[in-house]
Amino acid sequence: MNIYNLLTQIEKADPEIYERLDSRRAVFKHFAGFGKKLAATAIPLAFGAMLNKAYGQTTTRSVTDVLKFAYLLENLEAEFYKQAAATDIFASAAGKGAFETIRNHEVAHVNFLKGALGADAPTYTADSFDFDAKGALGGMTFKDYPTMLAVAQAFEDTGVRAYKGQAAFLISNNDVLQAALQIHSVEARHAAHIRRMRRDFAAAPADQKPWITGKDRGGLPALVQAIYDGEEATTQAGVKITGTFGGISISDAAASEAFDETLSTEQIQAIVTPFLKN
Repeated sequence: MNIYNLLTQIEKADPEIYERLDSRRAVFKHFAGFGKKLAATAIPLAFGAMLNKAYGQTTTRSVTDVLKFAYLLENLEAEFYKQAAATDIFASAAGKGAFETIRNHEVAHVNFLKGALGADAPTYTADSFDFDAKGALGGMTFKDYPTMLAVAQAFEDTGVRAYKGQAAFLISNNDVLQAALQIHSVEARHAAHIRRMRRDFAAAPADQKPWITGKDRGGLPALVQAIYDGEEATTQAGVKITGTFGGISISDAAASEAFDETLSTEQIQAIVTPFLKN
């Protein structure tokens, strides 16, 4: 991705782009710094976050607000995987090993965010969360393997879209943004692996992919539809990306699979509230 060429093209269409963000010099310097720190695959996400800040979200959240929000989500996942990995309902040793690895990652994320927040870090324990979603899962979350995998997928898919949505509020702090993008990448790998585990399980959808297609919730109950709504987007940065280009046809499904859409703070709160005790 040639960021500088894209910025030049956007500037031609919107001469006020830098008034929405920062000075032209500061923006170019910002991305020059990114190039030294981030993997090439993370640059499009950072660029998208910047555009989202300019044209999308209107509310302002401090870096501490975002870190506290991420800390809640990471504690939710960490406590879930602690309990899940301790069960004996796995279909294979490899599945149990995967959950133990993801548990370790989530605990590391919790510890990292706790260190970043310092005295501002709230206290969460296993009793802070309701993994039965107020009874909606019938008490089967840690008793039924497909149900446990489904909850894991719901949490991971939420995490991927949540980090992307919050990245726009971190654009002023390179260090925190870099850390958030790295955690986002780990969450995306978790999501892909869990989705693969569900596909390989006999009772799961045979066409389950490692990524989201449209707003398909992949056989999960309607309770989690809000996690997937909005993923069916086929327009990016105001440009429709479906159709035939140079003899190559891009379908609605393929276009939606190419991008993770953001979830707003309010949308994420609505999704996770059933899993919170207070």
